[in-house]
Amino acid sequence: MRGSILILALGMVSSCGWLQPDSTPGDGIHDPSEAMNRQVHQFNLMVDDKMFRGDGPSIAEAVPRPVYEVTGNVAETLSLPGVVVNDVLQGKLNEATRNSVRLIVNATMGLGGLMDVAADMGLPEDETDFGETLAVWGVSEGGYVVLPIYGPSNDRDVVGQVVDLLINPIAYVVSVPASFVGPVLELVDDVGDRQIYGDTYDSVLHESADSYKQMRLIYLQNRRYELGEEAVGEDIDPLELDTKGF
Repeated sequence: MRGSILILALGMVSSCGWLQPDSTPGDGIHDPSEAMNRQVHQFNLMVDDKMFRGDGPSIAEAVPRPVYEVTGNVAETLSLPGVVVNDVLQGKLNEATRNSVRLIVNATMGLGGLMDVAADMGLPEDETDFGETLAVWGVSEGGYVVLPIYGPSNDRDVVGQVVDLLINPIAYVVSVPASFVGPVLELVDDVGDRQIYGDTYDSVLHESADSYKQMRLIYLQNRRYELGEEAVGEDIDPLELDTKGF
């Protein structure tokens, strides 16, 4: 079943024509579904407001910060087998070897990833994903997408997220629902980041003139920088944005 879904996801890449030259406009932003994206963005703002803002302690504040650190370590360790697979698919054999050693060290000496012992041994976290693999293979990013709860993404990374769930060897060793522990812990880790950097998130999501455009710009600039791709050609001042349609 997992293999069939993997083949279907990879088929989406070729059928959607993303292997063709990128048709992104001159400003570097391709957002053909902006109307729908804005609706999802508005939903995400509502959820964020309920969870992290308002009077009294937020939901996230009820969890001690050390818990977020531990869940982040475990989530990263569980993701490492998939990271190694992506390293190999990208031809980065040195990185694949280093991440394999990191996995062994943290899974054993780090008590299943509760502690990041490997980092103290000179083996820092080295992330990659199937979205990056597709970029290395020459697949363009497609259109900008906003996902419920998850937030900003693009067509290429949406496919990548699905494939990452399927190519992680843990998914074939541990049965459902245990195989989804990693993604759930990553979500908890994201909640921790939202709490730790609350002021920055609030300024972008709830205090800028057009938080949709601001989040889109931040995501595209950051993701393209990670992948070594051409940056967005648009410079936005969040205090001078047109608020129509938001």
